[in-house]
Amino acid sequence: MTKTARLAARCNRWTPAINGVLVAFVLVVPTTVILLGGRIGEKQAVWIKTAVAGIRRDDASILHPKTTGNGRLLGGLLVEGFDQKSCHSRYQSAVYRRNPGRKPSQYLVSKLRSQEALQRRCGPGTAAYTNALEQLKSGKSLASPECRYLVSISYRGLGNRIIAAASEFLYALLTDRVFLVDPNTSMDELFCEPFLNTSWLVPPGFPLGYRAFYLSTPERYGKMREDGVLRTDQMNGSAASGDLPAFAYIHLDYNQTDHDKLFFCDDDQRLLSNIQWLLIRSDSYIAPGLFLVEAFREELDMLFPERDAVFHHLGRYLFHPTNDVWGLITRYHDAHFAWAQRVVGIQVRVFPWRSESPEILKQIKACTQNERLLPAVLGEEEEEPVVKTTASPSGAKPTAVLITSLKAWYHDKMKGMYWERATANGEVVVFGQPSHEEIQRYGVKSHEHKAWAEMYLLSMADTLVTTGESTFGYVAHGLAGMRPWVLDMGMINSTVGWPCSRDMSMEPCFHIAPTKDCKRREDAGKIVPHVRHCKDRPTGLKLVGQKDW
Repeated sequence: MTKTARLAARCNRWTPAINGVLVAFVLVVPTTVILLGGRIGEKQAVWIKTAVAGIRRDDASILHPKTTGNGRLLGGLLVEGFDQKSCHSRYQSAVYRRNPGRKPSQYLVSKLRSQEALQRRCGPGTAAYTNALEQLKSGKSLASPECRYLVSISYRGLGNRIIAAASEFLYALLTDRVFLVDPNTSMDELFCEPFLNTSWLVPPGFPLGYRAFYLSTPERYGKMREDGVLRTDQMNGSAASGDLPAFAYIHLDYNQTDHDKLFFCDDDQRLLSNIQWLLIRSDSYIAPGLFLVEAFREELDMLFPERDAVFHHLGRYLFHPTNDVWGLITRYHDAHFAWAQRVVGIQVRVFPWRSESPEILKQIKACTQNERLLPAVLGEEEEEPVVKTTASPSGAKPTAVLITSLKAWYHDKMKGMYWERATANGEVVVFGQPSHEEIQRYGVKSHEHKAWAEMYLLSMADTLVTTGESTFGYVAHGLAGMRPWVLDMGMINSTVGWPCSRDMSMEPCFHIAPTKDCKRREDAGKIVPHVRHCKDRPTGLKLVGQKDW
């Protein structure tokens, strides 16, 4: 028997789970093994086991363990029946996540199934949709339309579009409207269809031009309320045919007026319920405002017993990366995440006036080290890098750090710091940044593919540090189902305060929120216990969990 064969026989006494991989290791590098000598010592055996374990990380069953049943369908959020080849991410995403996420309520699952049936009954390509279009073209309203519609006008950056669409879909759920999205921002190239056997994209030939809607639009709801064209007394009983417009445009942009904000009032919601077509333009997460509407509260309580998981559930239901984007995600994951003991995501929003800021870099370092998200490094106070190293425990796996930013500067500085100096606890830290586009490019296909991939990769991390007020960060921690550490941009160049703080919930912040209650004119952040003012935008509103009331 040769030395190689004798060594293989000894190795076979190890656990059966690694036998196949071990033999492969011996055959591939027999020279290295022979150099160990005739007898395998304890330390040598540990070294070989560690090497074998590293090789097994390439095995598909280890990288992506199979999930079945409710885990694969995200606790019932998703349904079987979609063509898996057309959208790999829909059923594969669960096996890539370290955090399984929250479990949806059975009432939400039931409501989603009802919404899907509504989309199939009244959506594009149906007789009901054709009839509704003819009604829209006529400029006349119906007292009791067969189907009602909400069209989301997408615009601004990708993070804004995602959180806006998710919260607008919630409004469609609450009001039994078919949910459609403006296809002009490449929604079909970024996201798979969320509804089985139908489409959420407005088909070509829609009679209303999306880009024409703004403050001057005569059908703007706030303008019609301000001019007296629409009055809340029109909602009494069933609205008479012809009394109401065929559609209303809801303007919830940054420059919305007080009359536009009447959208979040009960009387106005009853009036809007009689209008067949609503078009809504927003780049914000309007969900907290919907929780202020008394007529919606009971339904919302049943849908979301955990009030801080609204975007978490709706985002995972609606937004599945297309195969092109999923390829970007999985290739980076397998190369940079799969072998790591821990993954830390750091999202750095770049501001034009301080794109490469030593102050922000110092804040990131202080935040990650003070909160023990990353280990400290030795000898930082010295001018020259120290050469002393602290040995990492045998077999210890490194920490992978994902940095997402338009600039490479922050990644390069952090990577250099941990390369030039050893960590205080001997931990190995490896940095990576998938892309650095330098500037935001609206409407550029490759740019948005990378942005969506990086949001999703951040959501796969174990811990997140995000920049305050960033919708990019909101999407990442909402999909992840975790409360992030938020870099407080107000403390740049400040001698007091803390570099970051734990957010009050994983929900996005509604930046341009109503400030007062519709009836009592009270502070909107004090009306219901689960709607609070945001830490990163004090005038905004955020949903929080019951433990934070």
